[in-house]
Amino acid sequence: MLLHTIAPLFVQIMQDEPTLQGLTITRVKLSSDKGKCTIFFHALGGFSEYEEKRKTLVLYKASLRKALSQSIKGRYTPTLQFTYDLELDKQRRVEDLIDKLKREGKL
Repeated sequence: MLLHTIAPLFVQIMQDEPTLQGLTITRVKLSSDKGKCTIFFHALGGFSEYEEKRKTLVLYKASLRKALSQSIKGRYTPTLQFTYDLELDKQRRVEDLIDKLKREGKL
């Protein structure tokens, strides 16, 4: 549910800040006490590209949280945390290994 709320807000931010293009929200995780919302990002250029863009992304944290508070029902709005999603990199490495094994005839 939060992903469907946050993603359009992030698209609006990317329109205002083109340097953030290339970042993709992959998933959103809400803590059990609903006090913290972790937004996972992936960048085509990997972790280093994410780290470069994160400096700009952090500048929009307050406005993103405010827009989120206006979009969701609830007494409190969770604190936002941005992080790089390593899962996609792990998945890509596994797929590359499988492809390598197929090419070598070992699978």
